[in-house]
Amino acid sequence: MDMSGGCLCGAIRYRVTAPPQSTSLCHCESCRRATGGPSLAWAIFAEDKVEIVAGELAVYESSPGIERGFCARCGTSLTYARANRPGLFDVTTASLDDPESCPPTMEIWTEERLSWEAANPALPQFARFSTPTES
Repeated sequence: MDMSGGCLCGAIRYRVTAPPQSTSLCHCESCRRATGGPSLAWAIFAEDKVEIVAGELAVYESSPGIERGFCARCGTSLTYARANRPGLFDVTTASLDDPESCPPTMEIWTEERLSWEAANPALPQFARFSTPTES
């Protein structure tokens, strides 16, 4: 399985050579501020299956041990990596050329979801990373 993606202006392009290990829709405040959107969909891949094929990511350490990659030219949020999760590399699902190929399978950080953004009742809901939200 080969997938490609990139930023709005086309300066950065990446290629993924394996299916995602996980997909999610994140509602945390940090993702909202990094993108300006109410939530952010992520596809998580093995780090060695993602390759930047054009351009160079600008990287911002948004919290200790957390690096967010983006295009310095157009500002598109593209990647996420956590030091305490070695070997994994997240890409923003909407930056894929075919984002429909990696729909979210769960919603995370729902304790920080904005009140006006509805939950998807078909997806498992997690208050943070791995604790289900009580109904």
